[in-house]
Amino acid sequence: MDQVTLVEKKGANYVLLEVAGTINSYTFTDFQTKVYALVKDTNLVLDLSEINKIDSSGIGVILAAYNDAEEHNYKVYIMRPSSAARKAIESTGFLDMFPVIQSVTEVV
Repeated sequence: MDQVTLVEKKGANYVLLEVAGTINSYTFTDFQTKVYALVKDTNLVLDLSEINKIDSSGIGVILAAYNDAEEHNYKVYIMRPSSAARKAIESTGFLDMFPVIQSVTEVV
């Protein structure tokens, strides 16, 4: 069975959400709930380095989070995306919307 693991870590002007596993129609609900709650209050860094699969439901959450964050004057950062995560986001044509970072020290 597919699983997603979420680990939240707070920084000075951001929350880091370490995401591991698979984000798909079976697992996206916890991811969605956590992401939507965070983007209204702070910058969000999504560490996608341990993602082995992400489908359209996961991409939809990330794109909606981007819009919600902008409405509240925050940003969504993508940190160290795995090849699967990068390929999935690139396939939408929206990768350029997100600051892609290698470390939380790059959060503005």
